[in-house]
Amino acid sequence: MLLLGIDDAGRGPLIGPMILAGVLIEKKDEKNLKKLGAKDSKILAHSERIRISKLIEKSTISHKVLLSTPEEIDKAVASVNLNTLEAIKSAEIINSLNNKKEKIQVVVDCPSVNTLAWKNKMISCIKHPDNLEIFCEHKADANHPVVSAASILAKVKREEEVTKLKIEYQKYGDIGSGYPSDPVTKEFLKEHGKELKDSGIFRKSWATWKTMFPSPSDKKQKTLKDF
Repeated sequence: MLLLGIDDAGRGPLIGPMILAGVLIEKKDEKNLKKLGAKDSKILAHSERIRISKLIEKSTISHKVLLSTPEEIDKAVASVNLNTLEAIKSAEIINSLNNKKEKIQVVVDCPSVNTLAWKNKMISCIKHPDNLEIFCEHKADANHPVVSAASILAKVKREEEVTKLKIEYQKYGDIGSGYPSDPVTKEFLKEHGKELKDSGIFRKSWATWKTMFPSPSDKKQKTLKDF
């Protein structure tokens, strides 16, 4: 039996993409991922994540990394929600890595409080589900080494993308981590958000953006709510 783990990185940032990654291995080899150091990426130093990611890539049958741009995220938030976009992207990873022959146990770190509804949405986007045994769990990255491995690949890719943005926009200053709680990011948004609003680096559906640069519809909604 094969084992496929899926996890995300960068759901919350104001700047840059969200990343999803999938790691496909022989189920019997999951213990080897643990030996390589695969664990929840949030508790690893970034230098360790980079080192371990290279080992993971060499040790898997296959892996897949997908990027969701701020524009994709804004469209999803406007039409459905971010969880639905993640369900669609997770299914895309499964479709890419599923050979449709061998039995595959799929473990996904679920982003939604309603695990069953999210799982059903993801399954509805899978092209060939018959050979799949699917589990969606909260904190799966902490409980399953294969999901930990996916979280590491996703986090490394996210940091690579942020580094590219730092270089591309360095003439404007430091973008920081991209998270709304980061004072450096907030200052960058305050100073350059308006002139870079069409650059494609900001998630303009985020409350931080809307508070700083409210649209006419945002202002109208606020007025009605206040009234």
